[in-house]
Amino acid sequence: MRAKRRGILSTAFCCFFAVFLFYSVNYRTLIIRLTQEALKPTFGIFTWVVPLANVEECRLDELPALMRNGEAGIHFMSIGGRYRASLNFQEHPRVVIALKRPAGPVRDISFSTRRPDDVLRFIRKAGDFISSKTCVRPTWRCLSGLSETI
Repeated sequence: MRAKRRGILSTAFCCFFAVFLFYSVNYRTLIIRLTQEALKPTFGIFTWVVPLANVEECRLDELPALMRNGEAGIHFMSIGGRYRASLNFQEHPRVVIALKRPAGPVRDISFSTRRPDDVLRFIRKAGDFISSKTCVRPTWRCLSGLSETI
């Protein structure tokens, strides 16, 4: 009986170890890619693709203190009646993107970045270019500066 109890306890600890190992490896780096067509925040094996043509608004995220809970990871919450997916680290400021067309129930995407002003500037620059009537398709030459690593 005692050996069986040790086997169950060992199995439980191994499962907890596997979950925490996945969490610590998967959520250690948030990569934000801004291409000529889309914003692609990637958190470990999870990637969210936001076409720049679908960006309605982008701004710094200002949440009440109680809503800034959680550490690194992907969180889902409702803010002001809008459902939001948040890819974040607690210690960095967040940028929120309002979508023109929702992705399922998600109407906003927010993510942490060390350089929120640069991210906002690049997204606005790309959005202005895409919405302009002078060009049909963006090119890297027209969107100079957008290929920088953020």
